[in-house]
Amino acid sequence: MSPSGRPWSLSLMFLLGMEMASKGINCPSRCSCQYLEVNCSGQQLQEFPVDIPLDTRQLILAANNISYLPAVELSFLADLVYLDCRKNLLGDDLDFTFIGVAKLVYLDLSFNNLTQVTFSTFSHLLSLVVLKISDNPNLVAIEKDAFSNNTWLRHLDVSRTGLTFLDTRTVQDLPNLRLLGLSDNLWHCNCSFLDFITWMTESNVHFPDADNITCYTPAGLRALRMPAAEAQLHFSCLTQLYKKDYVFLCLVGFCIFLAGTMAAWMAGICAVIYEVHTSKGEEDEEEEDTA
Repeated sequence: MSPSGRPWSLSLMFLLGMEMASKGINCPSRCSCQYLEVNCSGQQLQEFPVDIPLDTRQLILAANNISYLPAVELSFLADLVYLDCRKNLLGDDLDFTFIGVAKLVYLDLSFNNLTQVTFSTFSHLLSLVVLKISDNPNLVAIEKDAFSNNTWLRHLDVSRTGLTFLDTRTVQDLPNLRLLGLSDNLWHCNCSFLDFITWMTESNVHFPDADNITCYTPAGLRALRMPAAEAQLHFSCLTQLYKKDYVFLCLVGFCIFLAGTMAAWMAGICAVIYEVHTSKGEEDEEEEDTA
């Protein structure tokens, strides 16, 4: 290199050093930072880390003890597309948490303490493609419209939770859904669940670990895989009559009988009236002929 080029080289090295130093300063404590990525996994963090660079695209918080995600701090990360929060202590207070990260494409909340998913939980994530909420043993309820705004959702995993029921409308209106994890849940295979099982067998969605998507209750269907459960439920739900069904049928039969009796009675009266009227007409004609 010519001597005249050395000042430019030194200036370039100085600027690069300043940039690296600034990135180091902005990197949260106990986290490692690379270009647009912050990795804080396995650091025993109790709270959401501070000083995360505002241009972060990928944030990894896996394997910590975080129990709360602050919506305000998250909203500063407007360019975030990837968020990994698996293996933490997040509970059921996630409504409106993700209101400021509308660009989020990947969200992993598996291995936490979620108890329910409502419409307000993920409704602002209009670009979401992958959502993992598996391995939340206390997750017992997902509202039927919980994912109605997540029309780009392609991969949804709710395996190994406390779910016993999932409304068909929760997933059937997701036009891009291609993979749905449902294994090792406590599915209650009653007549109300028949529509969902039928949708499973007729849809083009792939169900990984399908051998472990089985009924948990009732006892007569325990460990039965969904295709076999569908056949059993079709037989029992569409042919079995309950007490109220018999009462209804009896009422219908009585109404039909009563209506038929009334119709026959009215027809008889009309016939008698007609006969009397006809006979009287004939008598009048005979009297006129005699006169």
